[in-house]
Amino acid sequence: MAQPDPRSSKDRNTRNFGNDNNFNWRGLLLFACAIALLGGFLFSRNGNYGNVEELPYTTFERYLQENRISHDEPLQLIVTEGRSTQVLRGAYDRSRKPAGVNGADHFKTTIFIEYNKDLKSELENKGYQVDIRADSDVMVSAILQFAPIAIFFLILYLFFRQQIRNAGKGALSFGKSKARMLARDRNRVTFKDVAGVEEAKEEVQEIVDFLKDPKKFQKLGGRIPKGVLMVGPPGTGKTLLARAIAGEADVPFFSISGSDFVEMFVGVGASRVRDMFEQGKKSAPCIIFIDEIDAVGRHRGHGLGGGHDEREQTLNALLVEMDGFDTQEGVIIIAATNRPDVLDPALLRPGRFDRQITVNLPDVKGREEILRVHSKRVKLAEGVDLAVVARGTPGYSGAELANVINEAALLAARRGLKAITMAELEEARDKVRWGKERRSLAISEKEKENTAYHEAGHALLCEVLEYTDPLHKVTIIPRGPSLGSTMYLPTEDKYTNRKNELLDRLVVIMGGRVAEEIVFGDVTNGASGDIRMATGIARKMVCEWGMSERLGMVEYGEHEDYVFLGRDISRSRAYSEATAQEIDREVKRLCDDSYQRAMKIITQRKDTLIAIAKALLEYETLDGNQIREIINNGRLLNPPPPISQNRRGLRSEENDRPEPEGLGGLTEAPV
Repeated sequence: MAQPDPRSSKDRNTRNFGNDNNFNWRGLLLFACAIALLGGFLFSRNGNYGNVEELPYTTFERYLQENRISHDEPLQLIVTEGRSTQVLRGAYDRSRKPAGVNGADHFKTTIFIEYNKDLKSELENKGYQVDIRADSDVMVSAILQFAPIAIFFLILYLFFRQQIRNAGKGALSFGKSKARMLARDRNRVTFKDVAGVEEAKEEVQEIVDFLKDPKKFQKLGGRIPKGVLMVGPPGTGKTLLARAIAGEADVPFFSISGSDFVEMFVGVGASRVRDMFEQGKKSAPCIIFIDEIDAVGRHRGHGLGGGHDEREQTLNALLVEMDGFDTQEGVIIIAATNRPDVLDPALLRPGRFDRQITVNLPDVKGREEILRVHSKRVKLAEGVDLAVVARGTPGYSGAELANVINEAALLAARRGLKAITMAELEEARDKVRWGKERRSLAISEKEKENTAYHEAGHALLCEVLEYTDPLHKVTIIPRGPSLGSTMYLPTEDKYTNRKNELLDRLVVIMGGRVAEEIVFGDVTNGASGDIRMATGIARKMVCEWGMSERLGMVEYGEHEDYVFLGRDISRSRAYSEATAQEIDREVKRLCDDSYQRAMKIITQRKDTLIAIAKALLEYETLDGNQIREIINNGRLLNPPPPISQNRRGLRSEENDRPEPEGLGGLTEAPV
């Protein structure tokens, strides 16, 4: 998204070899030549022979007469121009090796040319092969044979010289930052590509203005925030917003993950932090974006590792760099996390992360804007109302909404359609949240019947209770991990829940197990998800939301004094054992009361329950209007097509079916 500043090209070209402007190649070549010459000199003295014994010429003549000189290897007569002596080299006969040669296999002796002019002929007459070589040839041969060793030392020299230049940057080359710079002309993102987070865009607009015209702020003595921390659930667009900031300001954008700092080598994380900030200063003004900063910025604590823990060392380096570099250089740190509760307080203080921006899940208007942004790349059929889709997707993040559009496009392509209809959008919405329908799953008729009554129990209670969300759809088609699903459609986005709403929700959750017990006189393990969900809601009502008359408005949570390693291994309980038992009794009471309420209502409306279950067995999927028809009239007035027509897979008749009023699916009571 951004490219390096051309002004810093000189630094980049020279920093590989330290801070010198010109690399000393002359000294390096002299070093290599010295090694090669030294090796050649040593080699030329010994030739190809490892252990060499120097013999007096008289001893050589005696060994020659005693046939102790080997005929297998040729003798080398080395002649040096301008000298009165020559050197003869050879090998001993191993079978008649003389004693007292100290383990040497070869020998050499110096001969005066004046007294041994016919030495070569004499040796050849005795059956020896004699090679005459000039001393300069031996030297060249030795240097060539020693060249690989010289090259090895040359590489070793370069390697250690580079490490010395990079002293303090970690073990070997592991200390280099893994921050990636995005090219400016590649996939440029601006604020037009970011929707549903208008408040967050307003917060970061000042940063963009500063990067475009920093002197405007500096003249008035103001300073831009050194760091911006974006907090929010996964998929809400924190990373996209950071890229949009860089795109609007048209500055280099470095991106790195919090997990990239820590490796198996000690000190690597801290060195990567320092290297990252060095790169940022050279490319200033720029943005450094650290994604998932909680991986490296967790709360420091005692216990395992203590102050010498590698992650803490990396965090310490990050704290120093953020508080040490000059804001006027135009280096801005933007970080993103969905776990702000585990971050170290020193990291969050003013002067490091001056500003925290919350990026929440989009509301209905934001969801519509996000859908419009992502639908620009696809073709929508006439009659598609994205406002209806937005109302039917509360709780969806921006990433999930983008996936809905993409899945709808893929589904329309598989069906051979020329444009995406509301039917594809609804099915894509359900697939993103609950998984793909598993029509091929083989289920016995008994299990299918049990699933139908289970879902009918949820649906019946959802319609007859006062404080529940409207029912959207009920299906006994397996989807994801569940054998059936009951989906609800809130009329609006909710940010709070009343006690009556939570109590009615508990009753609806209990409806599946109650229906099984009333109809079959037995229960299955299919309600495990319901039990887990009900227990979680009841425990939060008692411990966090103060909705228990017996325990009152007291929070019975975990103690805030974290024990180990940054708030994520163990916590101490802030209440007594007697209080814990009281909490358990209160949670059980809420669940038992809800179960009894569900039992009473379903027993009174057993005929309606049976009618809903039979309709599900016949049609597999019913929407909210059809369920209400059964409750009010005892039967379906406008039944959907029979199952036999629905077994054709991706059928053309499916597009002729009336579209529902809304795209709901918001909560689910799985089997």
